[in-house]
Amino acid sequence: MKKLFLAVAVLLIATVSTVKSQDRLLRFGIKGGANLGKLDGSGFQDGFKLGYHLGGFAQLRLVKGFGVQGELVFSSTKTETTDDFSKIYEGVSTADDRKKINLNYLSIPLLANIDLGTPRLKLQVGPQFGALVSDRKVLGAAKEAFKGGEISGVAGLWLQLPIVNVSARYIIGFNDVKGLETMNSSNWKNQSIQLGVGVTL
Repeated sequence: MKKLFLAVAVLLIATVSTVKSQDRLLRFGIKGGANLGKLDGSGFQDGFKLGYHLGGFAQLRLVKGFGVQGELVFSSTKTETTDDFSKIYEGVSTADDRKKINLNYLSIPLLANIDLGTPRLKLQVGPQFGALVSDRKVLGAAKEAFKGGEISGVAGLWLQLPIVNVSARYIIGFNDVKGLETMNSSNWKNQSIQLGVGVTL
């Protein structure tokens, strides 16, 4: 009987603390997980490549059912050029054919949090601003193959458990990240799927 009473008491305390935490105006946390990214553009292999992301966030509840979330996220994306890359773009060498490229971005998503019937499940939409922090001279004969920044759109879902958060989002780049000046007019645009898990304080 004592064990049953203790279990009920712990459950009640956990429930009350969870409700109170959901009502807080400002919350912080950390998150990380898989980053499935690809680069759309002529001369790059199609398909998503596995990377990772790590970051922190702050959530501000403005009114019931709606808030905003700002993040600072480091993400690593991988891609590979095709075996005819040097034929598509002038100014690059054959050494750049079949070349593996790592693109590391420091990104700032600014998202709207919209409750979907419960404060635990949220729709997240908004812009993301990213700065390329890895070496832009990733192609042998190119001075700066990639531009230093990008603007993207983000859409996804956020599940808030008592402490743990789980997220899934799709990110699509809006601007051309190609820094090469070539006769080929093809744009390079990033896409990624992020699957994350974290802790909300």
